[in-house]
Amino acid sequence: QVQLVESGGGLVQAGGSLRLSCAASGSLFSFNAMGWYRQVPGKQRELVATIRIGIGTILNYADSVKGRFTISIVNAKNTLYLQMNSLKPEDTAVYYCNVRSDSSGADYWGQGTQVTVSS
Repeated sequence: QVQLVESGGGLVQAGGSLRLSCAASGSLFSFNAMGWYRQVPGKQRELVATIRIGIGTILNYADSVKGRFTISIVNAKNTLYLQMNSLKPEDTAVYYCNVRSDSSGADYWGQGTQVTVSS
């Protein structure tokens, strides 16, 4: 069992930046897919950015955040990050981190952190 704790959310003006962190209670080495998702009330949770680790490392971003958001991992800290720049009001949502293993089927979510971007 791995617990994920997100932090770094808050209120920011449009054009500003935030860095979200997702600290895992254990090593991230056993997971081959990690990512950030977001959800607004009344809508489905949507992908923001993911890292898939296999022979190489593949990064994937939602079109709406390409060029503005960057996903990264610091394995030594068991932490996943999402750097968010040039924030827009439409980025307002609860952001969740996720880690999973295709081989074991393990799939864990954090509790979410609120990001609010004012215009």
